[in-house]
Amino acid sequence: MDDWSLEGLREGKVLAVDKPLDWTSFDAVNKIKFAIRKTHKLKKFKVGHAGTLDPKATGLLIICIGRATKTIPELMGRSKRYVATIKLGETTPSYDTETEPNETFPTKHITRELIEATLPQFTGDIMQVPPVFSALKKDGKRLYEMARKGEEVDIPARPIVIHSIDILSFKNDELILDIHCGKGTYIRSLAHDLGAALNSGGYLIGLRRTAIGDVSVDGAYTVEQVCERVWAEEASGQ
Repeated sequence: MDDWSLEGLREGKVLAVDKPLDWTSFDAVNKIKFAIRKTHKLKKFKVGHAGTLDPKATGLLIICIGRATKTIPELMGRSKRYVATIKLGETTPSYDTETEPNETFPTKHITRELIEATLPQFTGDIMQVPPVFSALKKDGKRLYEMARKGEEVDIPARPIVIHSIDILSFKNDELILDIHCGKGTYIRSLAHDLGAALNSGGYLIGLRRTAIGDVSVDGAYTVEQVCERVWAEEASGQ
């Protein structure tokens, strides 16, 4: 039986949740945590997530409740799969739609064949520089805080692994890729770096995480559905 009682929540749940656009991962966690605390009149309750999604990304967010929060480190180490939409011919400071385009580049020379010939340099064990507009810390400060102040930031490249990249679509300077990668991979950086490797520019205009390990976004809860299951326990008097 799917136990959503307080005892069942404390015992632990690992939920596949479909994060909506423009929500932070913490927004999703906090809404579910608030529903549990309010329903069961608690001052605190453990809820966490395994693998942050940017606000401009949608898709699979694994949310762990109660004792299941102990599994977060293992879940975060699993591979991820994304569907990424990249706009070629332009760049933005954030490498996505959070900031406006700041440069334009030619794209007439870019063909599907050129993209296919370029993608192998982005698969396997590679080094990647994270975007300056990220939550990583340097000298105790979040990089995005430094970037928004216009501070110059030197970010070292980090080792990552990209298992595979497949082209799903390419038309009108928009490239859609299916990407299977290891933890710590920034798809925004991949979009930017791929644009540069094509002697053009590129930034991420859409990102959806479709899987973490063997957990798929197919059939995932919405945040509202999770909260409704929690509130249903209160309505039933349990």
